[in-house]
Amino acid sequence: MTHDIPNPAEPDEIAGVRAFNRFYTRLVGALDAGMLETPFTLSEARFIYEIGTRKTTSAAELSRALRVDPAYTSRLTFKLVDAGIIAVVPSTSDARRNEIALTRDGKAAFKLLNEASDISISALLEPLAPAHRGVLVSAMADIAGVFGGEVSTAPVKLRGPRVGELGWLVHRQALLYHEQFGWNEEFEALIAGLYRDYQAMPETPPKKLWIAELQGAIAGSIYVCPGDQEGVAKLRMLYVEPFARGRGIGKLLVDEVVAFARASGYTRVTLWTQSMLVPARKIYKAAGFTMTAEEGHHSFGKDLVGETWDLAL
Repeated sequence: MTHDIPNPAEPDEIAGVRAFNRFYTRLVGALDAGMLETPFTLSEARFIYEIGTRKTTSAAELSRALRVDPAYTSRLTFKLVDAGIIAVVPSTSDARRNEIALTRDGKAAFKLLNEASDISISALLEPLAPAHRGVLVSAMADIAGVFGGEVSTAPVKLRGPRVGELGWLVHRQALLYHEQFGWNEEFEALIAGLYRDYQAMPETPPKKLWIAELQGAIAGSIYVCPGDQEGVAKLRMLYVEPFARGRGIGKLLVDEVVAFARASGYTRVTLWTQSMLVPARKIYKAAGFTMTAEEGHHSFGKDLVGETWDLAL
């Protein structure tokens, strides 16, 4: 049977994914008889983790969360009940529903698995330089984001750029704008020049670039630099990674720029954006910026409407 697939995977792409799967399962010991040198298999450990983090749940919720067949969920539930790890009791709010929770032994197993997982991951990361850790975690976040992984609830950290990250920002933003809006290599060339110019600028008048970091991965960035007129600062290159959107990171970054510009003695902040970048425009408006000019132009392979926004400090 053949299927018409609009964007079929190439054989080398399939081989690359399979090779990574084999490598990673060996690396983390996913195929070991006992997960993290505990008595539990990988499936059992995932069940215990999901139940432990939810406190109480149901078989249907577990099936959805883990994307496994309900019949498999039922078999594993009975096995863990027999082992004294979980208990199934009638719901206090709905008599038609049973709830699943960890027993005292189950809570001890949950604690053991969490601690063993932290130790195992630390052992993987500690030999790596901080920059390599960032690349690794960012790549993992990219994989999760591509496949619709959950948004992290961890706190966002703001920091300065590390060596190699300006080039990474050029790559990521060029790729994202190409995927989302079809912008061509002209945009990549433009922002490569902007980051080069930023790096070459003296420290006075003040400039600053922020990296938003989420669980070790780059989640977004922005920078501010002197404008063309004395006392005017330019806000440039706001972006947020798809996996981190919905967390208020864009607002956080813009607020940092405004606070820095005000503290540095600038009297106005200006920026240039495009009319179709609706989420960014909403952030600018909420921060007090107003649009002061607009003009159509053909750039990056598209017909666009450029906008200038200003904020008096």
